[in-house]
Amino acid sequence: MSAKKESVLEGFKAFLMRGNVIDLAVAVVIGAAFTNIVNSVVKGIINPIVGAFGTKDLESYKSCLKAPCKIVNGEMQGIQLEWGLVLSAILSFIITAAVVYFLMVLPMAKVLAKRAAHDKAKEGVQETLEVSELEVLKEIRDTLVAQRGPSSGAGTGAHPTS
Repeated sequence: MSAKKESVLEGFKAFLMRGNVIDLAVAVVIGAAFTNIVNSVVKGIINPIVGAFGTKDLESYKSCLKAPCKIVNGEMQGIQLEWGLVLSAILSFIITAAVVYFLMVLPMAKVLAKRAAHDKAKEGVQETLEVSELEVLKEIRDTLVAQRGPSSGAGTGAHPTS
């Protein structure tokens, strides 16, 4: 049973030491920090601007589904829909998605496309070099065969002694 525990622990250690797990952990930390920045921009700048077209901050917009929507003794009476919070969250998502797409996904796609084109061009040059080397070797072979002449027994390695 201890051998099985060791193998499980070894497998877990190998999993943790894989590069993509570390990259994922870093991405989560950066993503959390980035989300905080985006939420601050939305709450501090966008919500007040959108709210300026109305009478209050965007997150304050609410509708009463079932009256009366009043707080009595610390408890909400009625049913209230806080659609301003939902709209604010949607704006946060759209801004985050746009920043990720335009600053991360799009440039990375361009870099990968450029790298693929470079690799393809490099592969074509390598094939051309291999073909030209083969042609040179064939010419050398043909020249050597021509120099030996027909009576030399081409391919036997024998040289005439006369």
